[in-house]
Amino acid sequence: MSFFSWAFIFGLVIVFAYFSTRLTKREDEEGLGDTGLAILEFGRAFPNEAIRSLHTTADQQTVFVRLFDNRAGFMRQTRHHYACHLIEPGTIRVQPLADGKGFAVEFREFPSQSGEFRFANVKEAAEVSLWMLENQVAPQHGGPLPDGPLPSV
Repeated sequence: MSFFSWAFIFGLVIVFAYFSTRLTKREDEEGLGDTGLAILEFGRAFPNEAIRSLHTTADQQTVFVRLFDNRAGFMRQTRHHYACHLIEPGTIRVQPLADGKGFAVEFREFPSQSGEFRFANVKEAAEVSLWMLENQVAPQHGGPLPDGPLPSV
């Protein structure tokens, strides 16, 4: 009788280990695919910033955030931690990738976040790169562009 009791307990432990590893694996695969989670995490990091739109990379590990004042933000998942940054004008260098579905970004303020970012399609990559360009050429004081022609140099 004791053999069957130990075999039953051992079987329960094996079943529990199997299901717990499956649940852990599923949580790791989800990433930032849930845009609601991305909004909450970015809002927690920057509560005074209004989000205009979000674009997630193809691997769902990075979210680029466009803010209402035409600035850009960046959110990257590293294990169970989310690194959220505001991208200030003049602090990044962007290079297109050969396939057109992404770009390589060099962050001068936080070089550990630099890398290549690929999107689901060329349209998404182009839109996010336009945000980056708009963010880089925006006036330093953060106000709107002046009306009329811009002064020539």
